[in-house]
Amino acid sequence: MRLVIATCSVDYVGRLTAHLPRANRLLMVKADGSVSVHADDRAYKPLNWMTPPCTLTVYPIDMDDLEPVSADTPIVGVHEHGPTDGVASSTEELWVVENKKGEQLRITVHETISDTTYHLGDDPGLTKDGVEAHLQALLAQRPEVVGEGFTLVRREYPTPIGPVDILMRDPAGTTVAVEVKRRGGIDGVEQLTRYVELLNRDELLAPVTGVLAAQDVRPQARTLAEDRGFRCVIVDYDELRGTPSQELRLF
Repeated sequence: MRLVIATCSVDYVGRLTAHLPRANRLLMVKADGSVSVHADDRAYKPLNWMTPPCTLTVYPIDMDDLEPVSADTPIVGVHEHGPTDGVASSTEELWVVENKKGEQLRITVHETISDTTYHLGDDPGLTKDGVEAHLQALLAQRPEVVGEGFTLVRREYPTPIGPVDILMRDPAGTTVAVEVKRRGGIDGVEQLTRYVELLNRDELLAPVTGVLAAQDVRPQARTLAEDRGFRCVIVDYDELRGTPSQELRLF
């Protein structure tokens, strides 16, 4: 993982355009090729990012001659640049991160404050707590809880960025990725988004939609999920286990 703290401005050129004015930010380049831009707030969520597969090329630039950013602006004088450890120089650079669709994240690095590379090694992955693991197993046994007429494809469906909790199909044959959480928050929606985006690249699975299944879904997470075309399903752990709930009810 490469971590660069720099004074930079950022332009996204693709289906839409977005601009981040000059400021101090953290640039994160992961081993999977993803590049993200972070501020010193917003918790884990980046200001802008590009998911793999994508390529990063770094160009030395003369800021006096830098043209306005547009999708058609050619860039010449390519210079491949590798990560370095420690404090870097103040050389101004243009980072161009491009995916297969031709969308670009253009990061103008005005001054590099720190540039460090860490080799994290293999990660064992997330270990779910007991409730989430049991919810996953119970929902796999009863896919109709997620949706009427749903059928199970596989639990822990493998992907390059980790296993999808449950893969199902709806009555129309559409692939459904189900992310299971004890409490559904924004992080769960973001995780589901990454899975759905990756699975949609597989012609045998596409189109793929998503469902966030949890005992409780926070309002912000529900809003974000619905904005991205996902459904939220509230599941009762005790009911799935066949155990009467201790929660007080009117009826």
